Amino acid sequence: MLARSAGTGAGGHAVRIANRISAALPALVGLLALVTPAPAAEPPRFQVDPAWPKPLPNDWILGQAAGVAVDAQDHVWVIQRPRTLTDDEKAASLDPPRTKCCKPAPPVLEFDQAGTLLRSWGGPGPGYDWPTNEHGIQIDGQGFVWIAGNGDTDGQLLKFTPEGKFVLQIGKSGPQTDSRDTSRLGKPANVDFDMAANEVYVADGYYNHRIIVFDRDTGAFKRMWGAYGKPPTDDKLGPYDPAAAPARQFANPVHCVRIAKDGLVYVCDRTNDRVQVFRKDGSFVTEFFVAKNTRANGSVWELALWPDADQTYLLNADGANNEVRTLERATGAVVGAFGRNGRMAGQFHWIHNLAVDSHGDVFTTEVDTGKRAQKFVPVGDVGLPKRAP
Repeated sequence: MLARSAGTGAGGHAVRIANRISAALPALVGLLALVTPAPAAEPPRFQVDPAWPKPLPNDWILGQAAGVAVDAQDHVWVIQRPRTLTDDEKAASLDPPRTKCCKPAPPVLEFDQAGTLLRSWGGPGPGYDWPTNEHGIQIDGQGFVWIAGNGDTDGQLLKFTPEGKFVLQIGKSGPQTDSRDTSRLGKPANVDFDMAANEVYVADGYYNHRIIVFDRDTGAFKRMWGAYGKPPTDDKLGPYDPAAAPARQFANPVHCVRIAKDGLVYVCDRTNDRVQVFRKDGSFVTEFFVAKNTRANGSVWELALWPDADQTYLLNADGANNEVRTLERATGAVVGAFGRNGRMAGQFHWIHNLAVDSHGDVFTTEVDTGKRAQKFVPVGDVGLPKRAP
């Protein structure tokens, strides 16, 4: 009897099918890899760098640290309030000196990534009105430094070179007016920039209830809006009630404004515990609430955009609950958090501002009696370029 060939009969047919499936498997796996979405990256996690920043020179000490920003070189800029130091804290500057240390640092300080102080300046000078209470700092796409203030008479925004040379003042110091006045601001909190349109957006503020936009070079008024994109008003709001219908007006303070690469504008309506989202023309898009049951002085103190290509996350500084949250930018959902009330490294007392550099390092500043800046480093692979050692 002759042996049956593998190429004939039912057995041979099964072998041929098995061989074809085996040969096709690599291509099938490759096709599935192309059409199956990759699992979403985990939200970033952070740990404190307790050695940042390095000790200041000249026996300097920080007062309330009321703003932080990162420039194109990943240098970190802090604005602080020398006038908030107690006599005990600044005792070496008194006449006669009471102790060996310390003396008030200048208001504006520039640090490198290692926490070394590179440059410092600020304070009253000819041609401009320095704020009576420093509040907020941002660096625009050309490296100019912008400073706001929320003192009783502050209604101005200042623009300087990185070296501290005065360039432009928008608004003026003096008695407060109202949210219809386009000649001055009302205790502005902070700013952001649309470099393509050459515009500066102002979160205005602790007295007014609006976002207002000016030309970045001339200071000419462009447009403004209030909550839900309506004309701003100054109607008195009652205490925040998380069970009540959302307020139709921004509360005080309108504490931050952030412009995403896709053109959406995010506004911190701090004591209403919400973020409102707009297009650049002021048209309302949506809103979401964060830690909605927070009363105190509100949960949405600051926002920063995560530096990946899609700006997937918003980082939210909350000085009432004293934590930093990671929010999904598309939904506002909380996907991570760090910090708590306290004075140890990694804790906060009245965290006021935050900024993120191109590698995902987070820098924070604290007011009230916190009076410090801190750095938090992402843990693991967060999908951003690694910093060269």
